[in-house]
Amino acid sequence: MQRIAFCDLAARRISGRACALDAARPARIARKRVSPPGPFSVRRPDSPSSVMFRAAVRLSVSGVRSLTRSRPQYAAPLAARCYSHGKQETDEEFDARWVSYFSKPDIDAWELRKGMNTLIGYDLVPEPKILEAALRACRRLNDLGSAIRILEAVKDKAGPHKEIYPYLIQELRPTLNELGISTPEELGIDKA
Repeated sequence: MQRIAFCDLAARRISGRACALDAARPARIARKRVSPPGPFSVRRPDSPSSVMFRAAVRLSVSGVRSLTRSRPQYAAPLAARCYSHGKQETDEEFDARWVSYFSKPDIDAWELRKGMNTLIGYDLVPEPKILEAALRACRRLNDLGSAIRILEAVKDKAGPHKEIYPYLIQELRPTLNELGISTPEELGIDKA
């Protein structure tokens, strides 16, 4: 039987051309790769690395073969993309949702921290009424540290907009005085 290079067989299979040798060869005969003669050819044909190489080539040839097959062409109409199926929440609804979250009488410290973490994660600075509800929740929990952290987070969230934080403190001043909460500036911990 005439020897044919393994690459030639793979190329014929990929292109779909059959040759006489392909038809004459029984389907279940294992092809053994013959290593070229030379001074450095010490690897046996059935070594684990050659078996692995044959498996990798077989998988890559079948993958290329699947790419060369023609796929049915569909002419599907383009639908309008709807990224959001729910209704949009207005600013008032957003504020009311967070005020009611922080106004729950049975809120615990974990829920308070999770709510503030989520709220600070949004691309906005919370409204004073949301912060007032969060500070009142801190007072119900007797958690002064969380109250001061909320004020620090809001100051950090305001970023380069220097007019936002003083406005929030001005709006929260009656609540801060009522609850006995000092700002980070009054405590002297704002200078790091």
